Parts: sequence; structure tokens; C-alpha cells
Amino acid sequence: MRAAATIIANLAQAAQKAASSHSARNPFLHFLFGFGLLGVFLVSIVDSSFVPLPLPGITDIMIIVMSAQHQSWFLLVLLATIGSGLGGWFSYQVGQSGGMAFLEKHVPPRIFKRVCEWMENHAILSVALPAVMPPPMPLSPFVLAAGALKMSRKKFLTTFIISRCLRHAVAAWLGIHYGRHILHLWNSLSAKYATPVLIVIWTAILASCAFAFWKLYKTSRTVHPGKQGLAKTSNTVA
Repeated sequence: MRAAATIIANLAQAAQKAASSHSARNPFLHFLFGFGLLGVFLVSIVDSSFVPLPLPGITDIMIIVMSAQHQSWFLLVLLATIGSGLGGWFSYQVGQSGGMAFLEKHVPPRIFKRVCEWMENHAILSVALPAVMPPPMPLSPFVLAAGALKMSRKKFLTTFIISRCLRHAVAAWLGIHYGRHILHLWNSLSAKYATPVLIVIWTAILASCAFAFWKLYKTSRTVHPGKQGLAKTSNTVA
């Protein structure tokens, strides 16, 4: 226990020194580091929706790095889970409003039939496994299918949120227990390429979030509940 406490204390001091040295050199970097928790929340919304991010699993990467920097693992997991729940709920609503016609349009034909079969025969597993497994396991087809096939909203949200919470908790655990190696790599990269790397990362994240929210808004305007008649409502998941 003493050894673990010593390691955690050393990680905290290293993170504080790294952050203070970066902010002293560049106020813009200080602003970006301070954007962390809000960034995790925004990225987790998009990461759990049907709009793909440029870098799969970026929410997990952010949680691992920020946990290694000794930020509150509880807040990281909580905000990421809330954001994931919102992203999953948005996609579920889109799938439910658009029905099978929307699903056929947005899911590749080679996996469309398999997704539907899994959703009909293993409703909970078809949501839990994609939500908890890391890339390249696809998530959006199963989330859209849960709405299109009329899976119970309560069952979907409960399964999805618990699964994402477990995944984010594992990411935080990795950051805490392997923090020394993660911080060493992160600090070495930041020391050499701090400004360009952070600018590129956050530009990509913010652009992805903006695009995702625009697409979600556009989809919500073009998909109406009256079009559910196109759906094969006979395939209902309880």
C-alpha cells in the first residue's frame, strides 16, 4: 500500500510539473489542458453515436492519459458515461424514428442481416458487447438496430450505460496503474511536438463534434415518426 501511495504521489507531482511547465511556455497549451473534462464529455457523446470519429476509441485514450495525469478518475468515468448515454440515446431515437428503411441505408448490407438476427435473438448481448468491446468492434449498427427494431428503451439504456461505464472504468484503471509509462510517453511527445500535436488533436476533436451534432440535427429534421410505416414493425424486440 505504501508503495502504491508513493507511485500515485509521484505521478501527481509529475503531472503538476508537466502542466505548469507547459503553461509557463505557452498560454494556449494551458487553455487546452484545462479543456480536458469538458472534452471527454463532448467526445464521449459523439463516440457513442452513429457518427464516427477520426480516431476510434478516442474517449478511452483521453481517459487513460488523463487518469495517468492523476485527474479524478471518478469524474472522468462519470462524465464519459453520461456523454455515452446521451450519444446512445440520440442514435436509438434516430433508429426508432427512421425504422428499418433508415437502418438499411446507413448499415452496410454485408452486416445488416447479421445485426438484425443478433438483435432479435440476443437483444441484451447485441447492445452490451459492442458497447463494452474496444475497436474494431462496431457499435453504431447495433445502436441504430435497437431503435429500429423497437427494443425496450429502458432495457436499451440500462444495458448500454452499464456497459459503457464498465469500459470507461477499465480505461481509468489502465491509466492509474500504468500511469508512469503513459506519462513518460506523453511528456516526451509533448516536449517535442506540444503545440502542433495538441492543435491537431483538438481541432480534429472539435471538428468531429461539430460535424456530429450537425448530422444528428439534420437527421432529426429529415426523419419523422410518420415514416415508421416503412419499418418492418413485425420484427419487434421486447
